[in-house]
Amino acid sequence: MTANLIMAGGKAWYLASEFWVLVPVLLFFAIVAWKGGFKAMGSALDGRADAIRDELDEARRLREEAQTLLASYQRRQAEAEELAEDIVDRARRDAEAMATKARADLTERLQRRAAQAEAKIASAEAQALAEVRSRAADLAVDAAADLIRTELTAADKTRLFKDGVTQISGALN
Repeated sequence: MTANLIMAGGKAWYLASEFWVLVPVLLFFAIVAWKGGFKAMGSALDGRADAIRDELDEARRLREEAQTLLASYQRRQAEAEELAEDIVDRARRDAEAMATKARADLTERLQRRAAQAEAKIASAEAQALAEVRSRAADLAVDAAADLIRTELTAADKTRLFKDGVTQISGALN
């Protein structure tokens, strides 16, 4: 830094290159102030500040809307979860009721089939007993016929025949 010392009014002034740079800068600011540049810059900055403020207000409003929507969606999600739980509970109760009914129906069917089987067995027993009796009666008649043919005399046969006709006519009346 080279400086030239200038004495003016008892004071020493350094004339340096920084001084000569300072003079045009001050002159520039003076012209800008005179032409209203600072007012223009101030109003531009104020306009920018207003725009930023408006954007912040808009962002705040959008944030509040987003929070409201989020709360609404969370409420709907909670309601949907409750509804899903209700549906699952109802389905579980219905399934249990259907299982209980199916067990009862199966038990009833099994009892009905057992009763039908017992009825068929009883019917088969009765039919077998009737066939045995019928066969026994047929065998008794055949044995009696053989006995009558071989053991009885003609007079005994006539008497038996008349007794049989009398019994039949009495049974028919």
